[in-house]
Amino acid sequence: MNEKNIVAIIPARGGSKGIPKKNLIDFCGKPLLVWSIIQAQKSSHIKKIYVSSDSDEILECAEKYNAVGIKRPDDIAGDTASSESAIIHACEQIGNHADTIVFLQPTSPLRKPDDITKAIEEFFSGNYDSLFSACELHDFLIWEKDNEGELRSFNYNYQNRTRRQDRSSQYVENGSLYIFKKEVINKYNNRIGGKIGMFLMDFYQSFEIDNKDDIDLLTTIFKAKLIKYFLE
Repeated sequence: MNEKNIVAIIPARGGSKGIPKKNLIDFCGKPLLVWSIIQAQKSSHIKKIYVSSDSDEILECAEKYNAVGIKRPDDIAGDTASSESAIIHACEQIGNHADTIVFLQPTSPLRKPDDITKAIEEFFSGNYDSLFSACELHDFLIWEKDNEGELRSFNYNYQNRTRRQDRSSQYVENGSLYIFKKEVINKYNNRIGGKIGMFLMDFYQSFEIDNKDDIDLLTTIFKAKLIKYFLE
């Protein structure tokens, strides 16, 4: 494992429609963004942590917790800007100091202290080009609407229901963490590409903060299951 070239990138825009200054809201005693920085610091494999933001306030907060700030240009900081554009810009600023990127979304704070380390080790042991975190769907019967508003069963045949134990395993990408070689984002303009791996997490870790109702739910989960690991 070439540990010297593993870095974390955390995207944190200043604007948010659902929750103003979402990445800086108080979450269990710290700004929401800070938990992802702390969790990255728990992994000895990560040598440097970068926070990409258009907000000086966010960058100041990141640097207070020993992360390196990368000022994001306005043209890739709006509501329609993709995370990929922020990753590409950050990689350009980092230059040759990174071969492997650990991408952490601050709105997904429900990580165990060893999740990032285990995911990195799985990434290298599997010789993957990219890896995403996921959880297994247990007995989720999913429907979708087509353009005409008609419903159809998506992941099972409602006319021929099978027993739960006879169904194939299904997984959902939970957005908590991604790991990829820098060459993947350069080649595909995507964080996922090449030989793809998956790091499984508990289902409860897949909740994220998108609106105000999510804050109470994730606070309850974090305090019940995770905060004790970060109070050392």
